[in-house]
Amino acid sequence: MGRNQSSRGILLVVSGPGGAGKSTLCRRLVEEEEGLELSVSATSRAPRGEERDGVHYFFTTREEFRADAAADRFAEHAEVAGEFYGTPRDFLDEKLATGTDVVLDIDVQGAEQVRGVYGERAVLVFVLPPGRAALEERLRGRGTDSEERVAERMALAEREIEAARSLGYDYLVINDILEDALAELAAIRRAERSGIPREGDRATWDLRTWT
Repeated sequence: MGRNQSSRGILLVVSGPGGAGKSTLCRRLVEEEEGLELSVSATSRAPRGEERDGVHYFFTTREEFRADAAADRFAEHAEVAGEFYGTPRDFLDEKLATGTDVVLDIDVQGAEQVRGVYGERAVLVFVLPPGRAALEERLRGRGTDSEERVAERMALAEREIEAARSLGYDYLVINDILEDALAELAAIRRAERSGIPREGDRATWDLRTWT
């Protein structure tokens, strides 16, 4: 059958540098595919606007978050801009046990933590634009970053790619045309659910091929 049993859900972990379009891909996949949900994170920050507890985030206090982290209740967690964020293990386990597939839109550091908890049950997918020039163009196209900030984000992308290569992501999706990348991501999900991984799409992580 392979590493995933069809009666259980699969844990699809999607990462990629800013500008790669991973969040859009994750959102579209959940909107268009049945039996698939986005993971809900816990956070110590206060709700914003119309955010609802249990829908957008599980809102908690810093003290409660620290206690949960100490009790190993998170699949991954981190501190960002002075606030805590993490993926509750019980949320993932409950969904997976009922056969629901879960998508995690997280960075490489978070993916490494999830892989440590779930092992090969976690299917790691890295998303990249067709090349460095395309990524830089997308970052500049936002019109919100200075040239210095664009350079910083490109340097960060290089570090993320190297970290993903070292971690050993299972699949590489090139997001050139959004619909094609979305179809690739959906195909990866179907292959993993069938227990027959798409070996031809496995990430080799030869960085010389991404220029």
